[in-house]
Amino acid sequence: MDNVYITDLDKTFLKNDLTVGAFSKEVWNDFSANGVLLGIATARSLKKSLEFLQDLHLGIPLVLLDGAMVATADKKLIRAHTLDFALSSEIIDVAKKEFAIEPFIVGYEKDAMDERFLYPKVLNKFQKQLVNSYKNDSRLQAEEKLIPLQNNLKIVYMGSKEHMIALQKRLEELFGNAIEIKNAKDVYFDCWFLTVLHPFGDKSHAIEDVLEYLKKDKSDLCVFGDSLNDIGMFQKASKAVAVANAHEKAKKYADIVLERTNEEEAVAHYLKESIRL
Repeated sequence: MDNVYITDLDKTFLKNDLTVGAFSKEVWNDFSANGVLLGIATARSLKKSLEFLQDLHLGIPLVLLDGAMVATADKKLIRAHTLDFALSSEIIDVAKKEFAIEPFIVGYEKDAMDERFLYPKVLNKFQKQLVNSYKNDSRLQAEEKLIPLQNNLKIVYMGSKEHMIALQKRLEELFGNAIEIKNAKDVYFDCWFLTVLHPFGDKSHAIEDVLEYLKKDKSDLCVFGDSLNDIGMFQKASKAVAVANAHEKAKKYADIVLERTNEEEAVAHYLKESIRL
Protein backbone atom coordinates (compact mmCIF):
# COMPACT_ATOMS: atom_id res chain seq x y z
CA MET A 1 0.00 0.00 0.00
CA ASP A 2 1.39 3.41 -0.98
CA ASN A 3 -0.68 5.73 1.17
CA VAL A 4 -0.01 6.84 4.75
CA TYR A 5 -2.95 7.17 7.15
CA ILE A 6 -2.47 9.18 10.34
CA THR A 7 -5.17 9.76 12.93
CA ASP A 8 -5.62 11.93 15.99
CA LEU A 9 -6.51 9.95 19.13
CA ASP A 10 -8.88 11.75 21.53
CA LYS A 11 -12.37 12.31 20.11
CA THR A 12 -11.21 10.89 16.76
CA PHE A 13 -9.86 7.33 16.96
CA LEU A 14 -10.36 6.60 20.66
CA LYS A 15 -13.85 6.18 22.03
CA ASN A 16 -15.10 8.57 24.69
CA ASP A 17 -13.88 6.29 27.48
CA LEU A 18 -10.36 6.46 25.94
CA THR A 19 -10.43 2.88 24.67
CA VAL A 20 -9.90 1.48 21.19
CA GLY A 21 -13.06 -0.21 19.96
CA ALA A 22 -13.03 -3.89 19.02
CA PHE A 23 -13.81 -3.11 15.38
CA SER A 24 -11.03 -0.52 15.26
CA LYS A 25 -8.51 -3.02 16.66
CA GLU A 26 -9.53 -5.61 14.10
CA VAL A 27 -9.32 -3.22 11.13
CA TRP A 28 -6.06 -1.59 12.26
CA ASN A 29 -4.18 -4.84 12.86
CA ASP A 30 -5.53 -6.53 9.74
CA PHE A 31 -4.57 -3.61 7.52
CA SER A 32 -1.21 -3.10 9.22
CA ALA A 33 -0.35 -6.78 8.72
CA ASN A 34 -1.10 -6.29 5.03
CA GLY A 35 1.25 -3.35 4.59
CA VAL A 36 -1.02 -0.36 5.16
CA LEU A 37 0.93 2.44 6.85
CA LEU A 38 -1.09 3.53 9.89
CA GLY A 39 0.01 6.05 12.50
CA ILE A 40 -1.15 8.54 15.11
CA ALA A 41 -0.77 12.25 15.82
CA THR A 42 -1.72 13.19 19.36
CA ALA A 43 -1.23 15.69 22.16
CA ARG A 44 -0.47 12.77 24.45
CA SER A 45 2.96 11.46 25.44
CA LEU A 46 4.60 8.30 24.12
CA LYS A 47 3.96 6.48 27.40
CA LYS A 48 0.23 7.27 27.50
CA SER A 49 -0.21 6.62 23.79
CA LEU A 50 1.38 3.17 24.09
CA GLU A 51 -0.90 2.39 27.03
CA PHE A 52 -4.00 3.25 25.01
CA LEU A 53 -2.76 1.46 21.88
CA GLN A 54 -1.13 -1.58 23.47
CA ASP A 55 -3.17 -4.01 21.35
CA LEU A 56 -2.29 -2.34 18.05
CA HIS A 57 0.65 -2.86 15.73
CA LEU A 58 2.41 0.52 15.49
CA GLY A 59 4.72 0.26 12.51
CA ILE A 60 5.44 3.90 11.67
CA PRO A 61 6.72 6.80 13.83
CA LEU A 62 4.22 8.40 16.18
CA VAL A 63 3.53 12.14 16.34
CA LEU A 64 3.38 13.01 20.05
CA LEU A 65 2.76 15.97 22.34
CA ASP A 66 0.99 17.98 19.61
CA GLY A 67 3.98 17.40 17.34
CA ALA A 68 6.80 18.40 19.65
CA MET A 69 8.17 14.85 19.46
CA VAL A 70 8.26 12.09 16.85
CA ALA A 71 9.28 8.63 18.06
CA THR A 72 8.77 4.97 17.25
CA ALA A 73 6.79 2.54 19.37
CA ASP A 74 10.07 0.94 20.47
CA LYS A 75 11.19 4.33 21.86
CA LYS A 76 13.57 5.43 19.14
CA LEU A 77 13.57 9.24 18.92
CA ILE A 78 13.15 10.51 15.36
CA ARG A 79 12.86 14.24 16.06
CA ALA A 80 12.18 16.56 18.98
CA HIS A 81 11.53 20.30 18.74
CA THR A 82 12.07 21.78 22.19
CA LEU A 83 12.27 25.13 23.95
CA ASP A 84 15.62 25.56 25.68
CA PHE A 85 16.18 26.37 29.34
CA ALA A 86 16.85 30.09 28.90
CA LEU A 87 13.82 30.85 26.73
CA SER A 88 11.55 28.71 28.89
CA SER A 89 12.75 30.50 32.02
CA GLU A 90 11.88 33.87 30.50
CA ILE A 91 8.39 32.70 29.52
CA ILE A 92 7.70 31.31 32.98
CA ASP A 93 9.01 34.45 34.71
CA VAL A 94 6.80 36.78 32.65
CA ALA A 95 3.66 34.75 33.27
CA LYS A 96 4.34 34.50 36.99
CA LYS A 97 5.20 38.18 37.52
CA GLU A 98 2.58 39.75 35.26
CA PHE A 99 -0.26 37.20 35.36
CA ALA A 100 0.30 35.37 38.66
CA ILE A 101 0.19 31.97 37.01
CA GLU A 102 2.62 29.07 36.70
CA PRO A 103 2.47 26.33 34.09
CA PHE A 104 2.79 22.61 33.66
CA ILE A 105 6.05 21.71 31.92
CA VAL A 106 6.50 18.59 29.80
CA GLY A 107 10.05 17.84 28.73
CA TYR A 108 13.28 16.02 29.50
CA GLU A 109 16.90 16.61 30.50
CA LYS A 110 19.20 14.50 28.28
CA ASP A 111 17.24 11.34 27.51
CA ALA A 112 14.18 12.16 25.41
CA MET A 113 12.47 8.99 26.58
CA ASP A 114 12.87 10.03 30.24
CA GLU A 115 9.94 12.39 30.03
CA ARG A 116 9.00 14.63 32.98
CA PHE A 117 5.74 16.38 33.80
CA LEU A 118 6.49 19.18 36.26
CA TYR A 119 3.84 21.21 38.04
CA PRO A 120 3.78 23.90 40.75
CA LYS A 121 2.74 23.05 44.26
CA VAL A 122 0.27 25.93 44.26
CA LEU A 123 -2.40 25.13 41.65
CA ASN A 124 -5.44 26.98 40.39
CA LYS A 125 -8.78 25.15 40.33
CA PHE A 126 -8.36 24.05 36.73
CA GLN A 127 -4.86 22.70 37.28
CA LYS A 128 -6.05 20.73 40.30
CA GLN A 129 -8.55 18.92 38.07
CA LEU A 130 -5.85 17.99 35.58
CA VAL A 131 -3.39 16.78 38.23
CA ASN A 132 -6.13 14.60 39.74
CA SER A 133 -6.81 13.07 36.33
CA TYR A 134 -3.09 12.23 35.97
CA LYS A 135 -2.59 10.99 39.55
CA ASN A 136 -1.27 7.57 38.46
CA ASP A 137 1.18 9.05 35.94
CA SER A 138 4.78 8.34 36.97
CA ARG A 139 6.02 11.42 35.09
CA LEU A 140 4.33 13.79 37.56
CA GLN A 141 6.64 15.84 39.76
CA ALA A 142 5.45 18.62 42.08
CA GLU A 143 8.03 21.41 42.37
CA GLU A 144 8.35 23.91 45.22
CA LYS A 145 10.13 26.23 42.79
CA LEU A 146 9.20 25.54 39.20
CA ILE A 147 12.34 25.50 37.04
CA PRO A 148 12.25 24.42 33.38
CA LEU A 149 14.12 21.43 32.03
CA GLN A 150 16.97 21.55 29.55
CA ASN A 151 14.56 20.47 26.81
CA ASN A 152 10.94 21.62 27.15
CA LEU A 153 8.46 20.02 24.79
CA LYS A 154 5.54 22.15 25.89
CA ILE A 155 4.66 24.72 28.54
CA VAL A 156 0.96 24.63 29.39
CA TYR A 157 -1.24 27.18 31.17
CA MET A 158 -4.88 26.71 32.21
CA GLY A 159 -7.30 29.50 33.01
CA SER A 160 -10.26 31.60 31.96
CA LYS A 161 -10.64 32.71 28.36
CA GLU A 162 -9.84 36.34 29.21
CA HIS A 163 -6.76 35.41 31.25
CA MET A 164 -5.35 33.12 28.56
CA ILE A 165 -5.97 35.57 25.71
CA ALA A 166 -4.20 38.32 27.64
CA LEU A 167 -1.29 36.01 28.40
CA GLN A 168 -1.04 34.95 24.76
CA LYS A 169 -0.92 38.56 23.59
CA ARG A 170 1.88 39.39 26.04
CA LEU A 171 3.98 36.34 25.19
CA GLU A 172 3.63 37.02 21.47
CA GLU A 173 4.71 40.63 22.02
CA LEU A 174 7.85 39.55 23.86
CA PHE A 175 8.91 36.36 22.07
CA GLY A 176 7.37 36.61 18.59
CA ASN A 177 8.53 33.94 16.17
CA ALA A 178 10.66 32.18 18.78
CA ILE A 179 7.54 30.36 20.01
CA GLU A 180 4.30 28.84 18.77
CA ILE A 181 1.16 29.31 20.88
CA LYS A 182 -1.99 27.18 20.78
CA ASN A 183 -4.87 28.67 22.77
CA ALA A 184 -8.37 27.17 22.86
CA LYS A 185 -11.17 25.98 25.11
CA ASP A 186 -10.66 22.41 26.22
CA VAL A 187 -13.20 19.69 25.44
CA TYR A 188 -12.78 18.02 28.85
CA PHE A 189 -12.24 20.90 31.27
CA ASP A 190 -14.27 24.09 31.59
CA CYS A 191 -11.31 26.35 30.88
CA TRP A 192 -8.88 27.44 28.20
CA PHE A 193 -5.54 25.76 27.58
CA LEU A 194 -2.64 27.90 26.39
CA THR A 195 0.24 25.75 25.13
CA VAL A 196 3.65 27.21 24.28
CA LEU A 197 5.69 25.16 21.81
CA HIS A 198 8.74 25.39 19.60
CA PRO A 199 7.69 27.00 16.26
CA PHE A 200 8.15 23.62 14.56
CA GLY A 201 6.60 21.67 17.45
CA ASP A 202 3.15 21.17 15.92
CA LYS A 203 1.43 18.31 14.13
CA SER A 204 1.93 19.85 10.72
CA HIS A 205 5.74 19.96 10.99
CA ALA A 206 5.90 16.60 12.77
CA ILE A 207 4.02 14.92 9.93
CA GLU A 208 6.72 16.19 7.58
CA ASP A 209 9.25 14.34 9.75
CA VAL A 210 7.19 11.15 9.50
CA LEU A 211 6.89 11.42 5.73
CA GLU A 212 10.63 12.05 5.41
CA TYR A 213 11.35 8.99 7.55
CA LEU A 214 9.03 6.86 5.39
CA LYS A 215 10.33 8.44 2.16
CA LYS A 216 6.79 9.44 1.28
CA ASP A 217 5.25 12.64 -0.07
CA LYS A 218 2.30 14.61 1.29
CA SER A 219 0.38 13.52 -1.79
CA ASP A 220 0.38 10.06 -0.16
CA LEU A 221 -1.05 11.34 3.13
CA CYS A 222 -4.58 10.97 4.52
CA VAL A 223 -5.27 12.33 8.02
CA PHE A 224 -8.15 12.12 10.50
CA GLY A 225 -9.00 14.63 13.21
CA ASP A 226 -11.61 16.47 15.21
CA SER A 227 -10.14 19.60 16.77
CA LEU A 228 -8.41 22.91 16.15
CA ASN A 229 -4.95 21.46 16.65
CA ASP A 230 -5.64 19.13 13.73
CA ILE A 231 -6.16 21.95 11.22
CA GLY A 232 -2.44 22.23 10.46
CA MET A 233 -2.20 18.60 9.44
CA PHE A 234 -5.50 18.91 7.54
CA GLN A 235 -3.82 21.60 5.43
CA LYS A 236 -0.71 19.46 4.94
CA ALA A 237 -2.40 16.27 3.72
CA SER A 238 -3.74 15.38 0.31
CA LYS A 239 -6.91 14.18 2.03
CA ALA A 240 -8.25 15.48 5.35
CA VAL A 241 -11.08 13.60 7.06
CA ALA A 242 -13.09 14.93 10.02
CA VAL A 243 -15.25 12.74 12.22
CA ALA A 244 -18.91 13.74 12.68
CA ASN A 245 -18.29 15.11 16.17
CA ALA A 246 -15.43 17.38 15.03
CA HIS A 247 -15.23 21.07 15.91
CA GLU A 248 -17.14 23.10 13.31
CA LYS A 249 -14.05 25.09 12.40
CA ALA A 250 -12.02 21.91 11.84
CA LYS A 251 -14.77 20.60 9.55
CA LYS A 252 -14.30 23.62 7.30
CA TYR A 253 -10.75 22.47 6.54
CA ALA A 254 -11.72 18.84 5.89
CA ASP A 255 -12.14 17.31 2.46
CA ILE A 256 -14.52 14.74 3.93
CA VAL A 257 -16.78 14.90 7.00
CA LEU A 258 -17.80 11.44 8.11
CA GLU A 259 -21.33 10.54 9.19
CA ARG A 260 -20.04 8.54 12.14
CA THR A 261 -18.50 9.84 15.36
CA ASN A 262 -15.47 8.62 17.28
CA GLU A 263 -17.82 6.67 19.54
CA GLU A 264 -19.08 4.87 16.42
CA GLU A 265 -15.48 4.05 15.35
CA ALA A 266 -15.66 6.37 12.35
CA VAL A 267 -12.00 6.10 11.36
CA ALA A 268 -12.03 2.30 11.24
CA HIS A 269 -15.22 2.26 9.18
CA TYR A 270 -13.73 4.75 6.71
CA LEU A 271 -10.55 2.67 6.35
CA LYS A 272 -12.56 -0.53 5.87
CA GLU A 273 -14.73 1.07 3.21
CA SER A 274 -11.93 2.90 1.40
CA ILE A 275 -8.97 0.50 1.26
CA ARG A 276 -8.89 -2.69 -0.73
CA LEU A 277 -6.26 -5.16 0.38
